Amino acid sequence: MKILHTSDWHLGQSFFTKSRKDEHQKFIEWLLQLVATEHIDAVIIAGDIFDTGTPPSYAREMYNQFVVDMQKLNCVLVVLGGNHDSVSTLNESKQILACLNTFVVASTGVAASEQVFSIPDKQGQPGAILCAVPFIRARDVLQSTAGETGLQKRQALGEAIKQHYQELYQLALAQKLQTGRDIPIIATGHLTALGVTQSESVRDIYIGTLDGFAADGFPPADYIALGHIHKPQIVAKSEHIRYCGSPIPLSFDELGKPKQVMLVEFSGATVSQLQPVEVPNFQPMEVIKGDLAAITARLQAFEQSNATSLTCWLCLEVDSQDYLSDLQERVQGLTADLNVEVLQLRRSRNQRRQLLNQASNETLAELAPEEVFEKRLTMETFETEHEQATLNKVRLRFNQILSEVQVQGSEQ
Repeated sequence: MKILHTSDWHLGQSFFTKSRKDEHQKFIEWLLQLVATEHIDAVIIAGDIFDTGTPPSYAREMYNQFVVDMQKLNCVLVVLGGNHDSVSTLNESKQILACLNTFVVASTGVAASEQVFSIPDKQGQPGAILCAVPFIRARDVLQSTAGETGLQKRQALGEAIKQHYQELYQLALAQKLQTGRDIPIIATGHLTALGVTQSESVRDIYIGTLDGFAADGFPPADYIALGHIHKPQIVAKSEHIRYCGSPIPLSFDELGKPKQVMLVEFSGATVSQLQPVEVPNFQPMEVIKGDLAAITARLQAFEQSNATSLTCWLCLEVDSQDYLSDLQERVQGLTADLNVEVLQLRRSRNQRRQLLNQASNETLAELAPEEVFEKRLTMETFETEHEQATLNKVRLRFNQILSEVQVQGSEQ
């Protein structure tokens, strides 16, 4: 039995106003080829198939076409709901997709028996038992009690999630016994396990209720396929508990480490192979850090090193002792003739920290109102065209208010 574990596709994502449609389409084509080449029995998408609860029409079309193409390959598809997914959006096509060898489990707000089922192999025989656990919403597993402290709520939710896993695992054991076959039990999850490394694009879940789920709360399944964290990693030093990560970089801080899907092969109920399969890079992206001189030098060398015809998306992090009010214009001049597009321009954390320290040593009496306002703005980031437009509006409104106040003061 061969399983392919992937997660966090985020179809329909807008990345600094840029569509990821082409990247996702190329990834899906690559994935389908991998399924055919490796004779995969089932693909598990462990949550966040879409980026929002109301995905654009092209994202829905892409999802539906993928289901059809998987059916042609005689490969089972399992889709789990994530915290970005709308339960109703996933459920609206659930019954139709069930006729196309596809299992959809959008939430835990259904009977436990609907969350445990066998995955057939190529011959149509039970090849594995799946505890299909999507993103768990607190209201689906827990009744809040008046007067509970924050700590008590976190403990109660953690215990409720643990009990949910144990209930499904017991059902899975019973189903496995009924098959009379030596097949694995696989569990899924879309949550933050304790001790994992997150990225900027991961939206915190269970905020104020549960910071992370302890790995010892998972059942003793033969493999646990997790989603929500975008960086591939092993949980609690247990090789069989894995985050496969997102297939494309969803933020600039996800660069530097290859994206992957997990190919899991079973011999009977035992994992015989755990193979990360690297996903090709479909869109050039790069982060360039340093002072203006270092960034200029890197950009000058960039034209020779960038062999692809695709425009490279850049994040520039500038480290300078000066405020550089004309930073945006300087960067535009440096990149005007290059096949690049600066999607994110930000000051280094060191510079922001220096500005904050400098501000803490000054008093309001030493500063004019305009200086106070500008120093406050330096604590924020205005990187995209929309944010720059907002900044200009804020400055204009401030100047109008300041002028009105000054006029009123002169009349008194």
